[in-house]
Amino acid sequence: MKAAIIMGSKSDYPVIEKAEKVFEEFGVAYETRIMSAHRTPRAAEEFAKAAEEKGFEVIIAAAGKAAHLAGVLAAQTPLPVIGIPVKSSTLTGLDSLLSTVQMPKGVPVATVAIDGGENAALLAVQMMSIKYPVLREAMRSYKKHMEEEIMALDEEFQNGR
Repeated sequence: MKAAIIMGSKSDYPVIEKAEKVFEEFGVAYETRIMSAHRTPRAAEEFAKAAEEKGFEVIIAAAGKAAHLAGVLAAQTPLPVIGIPVKSSTLTGLDSLLSTVQMPKGVPVATVAIDGGENAALLAVQMMSIKYPVLREAMRSYKKHMEEEIMALDEEFQNGR
């Protein structure tokens, strides 16, 4: 169980840190790197081409503004790629979202919400749970715990009115 997390800039780390915490909670090994689709295109291409051979099973790519990183990686690997559009200062992340989600036929990128680090890692866990039943059971427990927390909050809210 191993995932790659690639961010286009060090400034994306607050979003990526949330994904790392999810992987740690689920016991998924990960490697976090900084690569740019535009400033280090050869490094990104080489990483994507070698990712499967290095034991990665899914790649998460976070980028802002033009946000082509997920697509560049997806074009070079058969592994699933999950894109995280990162909120930018200019268009509040809409530019990143559209750049990540609007992929051409044949180069799919699963895309989560703007700054959706947790959901990217949770989606990666769900993808890997196809191969690893222990992750599927952990995801069932996670969802059950989430449900119980909300039900407790609802009960507290109803009793406190």
